[in-house]
Amino acid sequence: MSTADVYLARLDTVEARLVAASAAEPPPGSLTGVDADTGERWERGQVWAHLSEFIPYWIAEARPLLQEQPSDGLVPFGRTKRDPERIGAIERNRHQPVSVLWADTRTDIAALRVFLAMIGPDQWAINGMHPTLGPMTVDELVERFLVGHLEEHADQLEGMVTAGS
Repeated sequence: MSTADVYLARLDTVEARLVAASAAEPPPGSLTGVDADTGERWERGQVWAHLSEFIPYWIAEARPLLQEQPSDGLVPFGRTKRDPERIGAIERNRHQPVSVLWADTRTDIAALRVFLAMIGPDQWAINGMHPTLGPMTVDELVERFLVGHLEEHADQLEGMVTAGS
């Protein structure tokens, strides 16, 4: 299996998990576990608001890495958890119905499928420069900020439901 095929299979699995999570209602007051970097704990709406905003952001950040690399260094990309636009989008959308946020996320997952399928075999090893994590390959970007990140949030949503049962 190619790298893209592995990610696409994982994407199918996490999408099914998110379908179930969109229908499952955690007990009132449920929060995620503590984020190791920020100490934050999120409620369900914050998780869904983040899910609905990060896929297009990271696809847009990855695209320039797939172009010709500059001779003077690596293409910069990314943001940190403290990015005001990220925080603003989560705060702005956290009270939207989960059905609306899930519809946005599902559309974004479809776009992610197209994006993953267009990455050539040699492009997975291209490096870019993240502002705090340093050099990262396209493969590492997809793992950490896209497919792996979807899986992390599916874990959180599932954990919120099972913690209350």
